[in-house]
Amino acid sequence: MIANEAPDAARADADPVKLLVVDDVPQNLLAMQALLQQPGVQLLTASSGAQALELLLQHEDVALALLDVQMPEMDGFTLAELMRGSSRTRDIPIIFVTASPRDPARLFRGYESGAVDFLHKPLEPHVLLGKVRVFVELHRQRRLLRQRNEELERLLKLNEVMMAVLSHDLRTPLSAIMMSAEVLRHLAANDAALRAALRVKSSGQRMSHMISQLLDFSRIRSGSLALDAQPHDLRSVADAAVAELRQAHAQARIEVLIHGDLRGRFDADRMAQVLSNLVGNALHHGEAGQPVRVVLDGSEAATLRVLVRNAGRLPDEALPRLFEPFKGAHEGRPEGLGLGLYIVQQFVHAHGGRVSGRNTVEGVEFEVVLPRHADQAPSATTSPQPEPVTTNVPNPLSSALDGPPS
Repeated sequence: MIANEAPDAARADADPVKLLVVDDVPQNLLAMQALLQQPGVQLLTASSGAQALELLLQHEDVALALLDVQMPEMDGFTLAELMRGSSRTRDIPIIFVTASPRDPARLFRGYESGAVDFLHKPLEPHVLLGKVRVFVELHRQRRLLRQRNEELERLLKLNEVMMAVLSHDLRTPLSAIMMSAEVLRHLAANDAALRAALRVKSSGQRMSHMISQLLDFSRIRSGSLALDAQPHDLRSVADAAVAELRQAHAQARIEVLIHGDLRGRFDADRMAQVLSNLVGNALHHGEAGQPVRVVLDGSEAATLRVLVRNAGRLPDEALPRLFEPFKGAHEGRPEGLGLGLYIVQQFVHAHGGRVSGRNTVEGVEFEVVLPRHADQAPSATTSPQPEPVTTNVPNPLSSALDGPPS
């Protein structure tokens, strides 16, 4: 980023900064030209409001407009109001230049029509130059920032495309590795060979999970994530997800509590991944030997709720960053990418729901709240609001639903 600062700055300065000067007195225009003309600045001069509007139609990206207030046919106030009424010109800063005495009513009208400042004739050259210099520099900085944002967006899109292609192409050799590991497991002649085959298979499964997360991340960031919302029963989805986790974690204790009607309209595959990520996260980070409890609540007519609890505690400093992507890489953890909770958040938001994480007196809890019918939810492209994170807050849902596991 530092290496690109000089080229970016040079590119931002390559195009001249445009200043619009409007005055019906030719001598005043000549004086303004003599005072303001300098390298890197293009002066656009007009002797009337109508001529100024024509120039604004021809030229974009004007940094500042200096408008004489008293002009025949169209005064400076009217011109400013017309500029504010157009999306092309409403953001141009306006400084009014007037020979009239300081009249509070006129000042009020000027600021109401969009002025950022007033200058009174006769003008003080150093005052005028100082004010113009500030707006010229601000305009250059905004232009530079816009160019850098465009470049960053281009690089981000390129990175996401490369990530998607790379993740997709990794699946073929990974499938061959997994099948070979399974063959080796069956043909192992001794315990050492069997353990080696199981390690290869386990590593392959972990890599497959990472690739799936990268593909989901790419879809989310590129805006191509789509939901297939159909009528489903959340209990059936949860049972399937939990069964897979029990098979992968034979020693794990996963308890599922059911309350109410869990039928709704949602994307079953996405919700299965939400449950798998949350319960898998609880198994991985919870205290060994302690159960993970999953509560499914359909007691409310408009919503479905999921609560996942495990023994332990989230570090206080981690709470604000629970749903950030690539936490694993930032925190130096070798076991994953840190995309699981980010994907949970994005899938839940795509359904129009919300997810939160908290520490309670009994452990760590993650709660998901979904509209019962996802096709009535807000658009998945809506920018999500930051998720609430709290410490040591009891959850009324968990206490109300505590009961015998299914």
